Amino acid sequence: MSENYQELSIGEAAGILGVSIETLRRWDRAGKLQATRTQGGQRRYTLDALKPILEKDLFWNAKLWAMEKGKEPYEGFYCPTRPVFEARNSVMEKLLERSVGEVYSLISTSAGEMGNNSFDHNLGKWPDIPGIYFNYSISERKIVLADRGLGILKTLQQIIPGLKDHSEALNIAFTEVITGRAPEKRGNGLKYVKRNVENGYFSLTFQTGNAQLILKSGETLIMENIKTTASVIRGCIALIEF
Repeated sequence: MSENYQELSIGEAAGILGVSIETLRRWDRAGKLQATRTQGGQRRYTLDALKPILEKDLFWNAKLWAMEKGKEPYEGFYCPTRPVFEARNSVMEKLLERSVGEVYSLISTSAGEMGNNSFDHNLGKWPDIPGIYFNYSISERKIVLADRGLGILKTLQQIIPGLKDHSEALNIAFTEVITGRAPEKRGNGLKYVKRNVENGYFSLTFQTGNAQLILKSGETLIMENIKTTASVIRGCIALIEF
């Protein structure tokens, strides 16, 4: 069975959509998002059934690509190589300069750090689709990047073999100085991004595997900012909101 049709509990579906369980119950009764029922009467959903709602959202459109069976995304969002990404990031930087003023460079360089990390740490190791998904909306003040690479846990396990889960790896990548050439750039690049969030320039949502960090503009990162999610992605996905 395709993973898009695997059954999700109402709690898992609510977690993926970012709504409450009671909201899903109301949507089911109203016919907005109808559930199937088990023999015991429990509501069940599939990722495919959630798609019409998710595809309207910039972040979730990228997240669906990172979760589903590998295929190249729409050409306008797909950066198969580093030069393609850097060229598109430069275009975005010019648009940001006109829209947000002097902080534009901090936003674009943070996006550049995360996009280049994808290429740095997956070179010759892409599990299926190489490159990254890169999309933005200046009017919505959002930037999203995603890859289907190894993810932070496998990257850091090259130098910290004892790492067991995605949440621990994500926390280390954003907070600790990492030695060793391969993972070092990713870890320290993310610390640069974190500093810009803590200094109040933008908010960040970042997920790898089943671990998701949500850090609002001006907040200081603590472990409580990292949660385990019902959705699991390949590689990494980041949302900048400015």
